[in-house]
Formats: sequence, structure tokens, C-alpha cells
Amino acid sequence: MSAVNDTRFISAVLLLSGIPGQEDGHLWISIPFCLVYVISIVGNSVILFIIKTDPSLHEPMYIFLSMLAVTDLGLSLSTIPTILGVYLFKYREISLDACFAQLFFIHAFQFAESSILLLMAFDRFVAIRDPLRYTSTLTLPRTAMMGLVFVIRGVAVVFPFPFLLKRFRYCRANVLSHSYCLHQEVMRLACADITVNNIYGLSVTLLTVGLDSLFIFLSYVMIFKTVLSIASHVECLRALNTCFSHLCAVLLFYTPEIGLTVIHRFEKNSSPLLQVLLGYISLLVPPLMNPVVYSVKKLCDKVGKYTCCRR
Repeated sequence: MSAVNDTRFISAVLLLSGIPGQEDGHLWISIPFCLVYVISIVGNSVILFIIKTDPSLHEPMYIFLSMLAVTDLGLSLSTIPTILGVYLFKYREISLDACFAQLFFIHAFQFAESSILLLMAFDRFVAIRDPLRYTSTLTLPRTAMMGLVFVIRGVAVVFPFPFLLKRFRYCRANVLSHSYCLHQEVMRLACADITVNNIYGLSVTLLTVGLDSLFIFLSYVMIFKTVLSIASHVECLRALNTCFSHLCAVLLFYTPEIGLTVIHRFEKNSSPLLQVLLGYISLLVPPLMNPVVYSVKKLCDKVGKYTCCRR
């Protein structure tokens, strides 16, 4: 059949979207986006600089924190070009290959962040459950190896995404509901059976984010059980205080991530505005807030010479 008579339209580009119904205010909306990105990049870069330059912070807890900062930087940098392109320059087009590359990095960094939050929960579990063996259990080489293994896991499970999408022909409407690309949204534009993509994407999410969140929950059950057995009220509060920053990071990451996954997979009649807002929250809020939470709670006392919060 000739190309002229072929009724299936193969789109060379996809169109990104901003906030529904707010197209006239995109320039003003771009201002908070720019501020969020600047604060995220500067905040995470400062954390990496402080940890690198202060030898007293070269211990497992801060090594994991530096991994989290790198992941947050990667997540921010993966979304900057297209989001600012839509809101600042009204440039909505993105090629299929660029879209596949972007969704690969976004999902890889998200799964890596989930893994790092699990490692940080394990760190707190060992520190509170068996403090005398903390340094012998979490040595620096072992800490680095654990981080590397979990990061490789995140990249490995996302690696098939672009190839699974590239085999499709796209003949449906080529407009995405976000200003960036996600696997679960791009696959719906294909004019083919997407059962394999749907099953694989859901399975990967459950086996990574789902299992990570389950193990984090179980680790905190054990932590709280240990803390409640401490006789001293002061020591009990001190132990809980060491977990506060991590709990905040866990809630900031998993709450919008799980909500967005449920909406994309199971709720076909959900509000488009809700999907867009949850998408921005899941990508922008953790990189923005993690430096604030951790710098105030964990770094202020030890590195007061770099901050203004030294007591």
C-alpha cells in the first residue's frame, strides 16, 4: 500500500502541554518553575560540596545523602529543557527519540531515588537497632557498593522502555498531557496492542517502588519497636529525631508518585488538572525540599561554618 493511501498516520513529533486552561498565563507560571529549578540545583549542589569538602561527613549516612542529591539533580536536569520550553518559549514539539530518551532518564532517576530512600531507611535501622555494630556493618566500601547495585537496578529495569515504545507506530492524537514524557502516557498513543508495555511497566513499578516502599515501612516498624523499648524518654526522642528528615523525604517522594501511578493505570476519568499537578509535584517537590529538610536537620550543627544556622 502506498504512503498516500495508508490511513495510519505516523507522527514524527509529539506535542507537550502545560497546565490545562492556563495557556495565556504560561509566562507568569514559568517564574515559579524557574525559581524551583534554581533552588533545587543550587541546594543539591551545595549539599554535595559540603559533604565532599568536610571529612567529618564521610560516613554512610551522608554518603547516602550525597547519592540522593545526585539523583535529585538528575531528575531536575531531565525535565528542565521541555518544561521551560513550553512555558517560556511556547515550544511544544519533541521528537519521538528525544521523548524516549527523556522518559528513560526520568524513570531511571525516580527508581534510583526510591532505592536510595530504602538504603537510607536501612542505615537508620542499623544505627538504632544495633548501634555498636553500625560502623562495622556499614563500611564505606560496602555503602558505595550497595548504592551502585541499586542504581544499576533502576537503570536496568527502565532500559527496555524506549525499545518497547520504539517498535510501535503512533497514529493517535500526538498531544501529551504533560510538559515532559512518561512511559505510561506515550504508550497510549500507539496504534497497537500495548498489553506487554502495560504489564511490564506495572510490574517494574511494583517490583521497585512498591517493594522499596514496603521494605521502608517494615524497617520503620522495627525502628519504632526498638525505640519504644528504650527506657529513657530523652534517648527515645533523640532516636526518633534522627529519622525525621528521612520520613519527610519518603512522604515527599512516595505520596505523589503512588497517587500518579494509580491515576494513570486505573482511573481513566480522573481530572486532567489533577494528573498534571501530581506530575509536577512528584518531579519538582522532592528535589526542592530534600536539601531544605536535610540541610536543616542533619548538616547545620556539623557544618555551621558553611551556613548561617550555627548555634
